[in-house]
Amino acid sequence: MTQKTKPRSTALTPKAIVEELDRYIIGQKNAKRAVAVALRNRWRRQQVPDPLRDEIAPKNIIMIGPTGVGKTEIARRLAKLAQAPFLKVEASKFTEVGYVGRDVDSMIRDLAEIAVKMLKDEEQQKVRPRAREHAEDRLLDILLPRPQSRGPRRGPPGAIELPESTDELTAGADVTADTYAATRTKFRELLRAGKLDDRQVEIDTQEGNTAFFDVFSGTGVEEMVVNMKDLLGGPKKTKRRRVAVPDALELLTQEEAQKLIDMDRVTKDAITRAENAGIIFIDEIDKVAGRESGGHGPDVSREGVQRDLLPIVEGSSVNTKYGLVNTEHILFIASGAFHVAKPSDLIPEMQGRFPIRVELEALRPGDFVRILTEPENSLIRQYTAMLQTESIGITFTPDAIEELAKIAGTINERTENIGARRLHTVMERLLEELLFEAPDLGPRDIEITAQYVRDRLAGIVSDEDLSRYIL
Repeated sequence: MTQKTKPRSTALTPKAIVEELDRYIIGQKNAKRAVAVALRNRWRRQQVPDPLRDEIAPKNIIMIGPTGVGKTEIARRLAKLAQAPFLKVEASKFTEVGYVGRDVDSMIRDLAEIAVKMLKDEEQQKVRPRAREHAEDRLLDILLPRPQSRGPRRGPPGAIELPESTDELTAGADVTADTYAATRTKFRELLRAGKLDDRQVEIDTQEGNTAFFDVFSGTGVEEMVVNMKDLLGGPKKTKRRRVAVPDALELLTQEEAQKLIDMDRVTKDAITRAENAGIIFIDEIDKVAGRESGGHGPDVSREGVQRDLLPIVEGSSVNTKYGLVNTEHILFIASGAFHVAKPSDLIPEMQGRFPIRVELEALRPGDFVRILTEPENSLIRQYTAMLQTESIGITFTPDAIEELAKIAGTINERTENIGARRLHTVMERLLEELLFEAPDLGPRDIEITAQYVRDRLAGIVSDEDLSRYIL
């Protein structure tokens, strides 16, 4: 039983982590190894005796490489493997205190929200069978009200007529407990068999209050929003709704699951998971890598952002509506193209907090071929599955895939190099007409050849002005 509750990362060695990442990301061996070791080190830290455990800090990583080579995807897949709270932020959205923009503490509050939602969803799955039973009981009370001892039966809105075999109940005669229980059991069977799905019932559902101060969320007053919501939240209102039986059952199941969840324990566990397993991916770190020059201009704000980020990365306590969150053991992964600035342009303190640096390689046409075919979520598989919904089967010949990769590489060379994201452009352009006409074509099989690719992409290859095709 204990083994099932352990985080998935306990079973993953660095080699296994790399193998999992290989299923979705092509190449970038060094980056995969670095994040695999970082994830495994988290598990190792949990096995270290207490006095030393708190002294072991995560080794934050900075990824250096052009856009579209897999930096964000590596971090996202890593968090999914670890079943860890994951947040992606852009450094350029933060500004020095006193300027317009979000304060850096907001990333920790967002991470706490993600952790609480993650734990809550996990708990809902655990209690769902019990919640379903409770929801069925509530729905049966509506569909089959308990009869009075005398007189005609008047049920609440949504009650339905009973089958002819239960005319003893409908006649208003004295009903024994056994008769009612037998009828209720029959209705439960009908409900589970879906034979009542076409019925409409009226149910009372709870509604959360939306505070006026939600309009300020995302600015520098997040903490005021938190406090005012707690102050003005008040009891939840109920609203009567008329819905189909399946929808009513789902709404009541969710409501019953909320009652079964111990939110105090969920919140406590969520904070613990955020502190010890949370991953924050800071993108575009190179955009704030400028140094102060002359005491004015944009560089001052850039260095100011770094200095505001520094306490969070070093380790500090941030107040959230769920309590204090200590950032000392949160893993930070930063990334940037560093075309203009260099990692050495970061302030020394920030450089010291990202001791592991990994350079990601630019993609070559051979990599594009692998990206199109090998990952489990490859573009070719995605478009094939989508067109199958229209009863159209498409197959790509090997030379067609090579031609697509070659064209993507050519466009990246002529214009801005956006890496693998260019494949989205060429694939959408290639299949644009087919996707538009698919509903009217009827069932058929289509083979995509190299000539088919050249015919449909010749325009964007020969056109020097490709700006409208850039994502």
